[in-house]
Amino acid sequence: MAGVLNGFAVIVALVALGWLLARTLVLGTDARLVLNRLVFFVATPALLFDSLSRTTLDQVFTGVFVVSAVSAIIIAALYMVIARLWLRRPASDLVVGALSAGYVNSANLGIPIALYVLGDLGFVMPLLLFQVVVLQPIAIAVLERAARAEGAESGGGALGALLQSVRSPIVLAALAGVVVAALPWTPSDSLLEPVHLVGQISVPGALLVFGMSLYGVKVLEAGASPRREIFLASGLKLIAHPVLAYAIGVWVLGMRDHELLTVVVAAALPTAQNVLVVATRYGHGTLLARDSAVLTTLGALPILLLVSALLA
Repeated sequence: MAGVLNGFAVIVALVALGWLLARTLVLGTDARLVLNRLVFFVATPALLFDSLSRTTLDQVFTGVFVVSAVSAIIIAALYMVIARLWLRRPASDLVVGALSAGYVNSANLGIPIALYVLGDLGFVMPLLLFQVVVLQPIAIAVLERAARAEGAESGGGALGALLQSVRSPIVLAALAGVVVAALPWTPSDSLLEPVHLVGQISVPGALLVFGMSLYGVKVLEAGASPRREIFLASGLKLIAHPVLAYAIGVWVLGMRDHELLTVVVAAALPTAQNVLVVATRYGHGTLLARDSAVLTTLGALPILLLVSALLA
């Protein structure tokens, strides 16, 4: 438990430093944008490729991936049922809310927690690929159909949006790492050392960017934000999702100890910022996506600490 607390202490310290940097403008007004691009386009892809190329496929696609995928789908479907019957929301808003409830921040926050708290990056890559290749395309297809039905300008086509997602540097690096992991040949340490060094920027850089993004954010604005949808999505994300992951892990797959902790922590991660990107692209549920991401991000830390105290 002491190791888990130390890991969270490091994360909180770097997030707080990022917030302070944004508040004081020590790095200038464009620091968040520049650092975010460095992390997204360079450091995180390097980290994923370096880590995955040193593993084997059986270490990547495990029961952790199964629990993460199944629980995310169930939670997303549960949101759609409740919001449809209770709030009578249209299909496009239902999709954004479902993503807000089930689509976790597996990159910017998942990677630091995987390394500092769990000491294992294995669950991040398959979870990230599942979300980008399965969850996001389904959501995009529904939003495209809704846009055409409304006679509005679509986001450029479901296939184009999917290809754009797959062309993401993080996804491409993860796929390349899987390919190398599947080969009978393993790159030497001398070849991977430059990639390893660049990848070390990813975790602290992502946490600093995360802290910067929290400065000056206003949520749940009266008369603007759909508060019932936000609370529903946030409650499912922070409470129902980890509870469901625990139930599937214990009662279906018989998980225990570190493996069980991993699946519950993965489910307790906050809503990914990708959801806001999708919502903005189609002009539906932008405030729902934004405020759910902020609320679940702020609420994730105490939930993760509680999970660690109970399961670590």
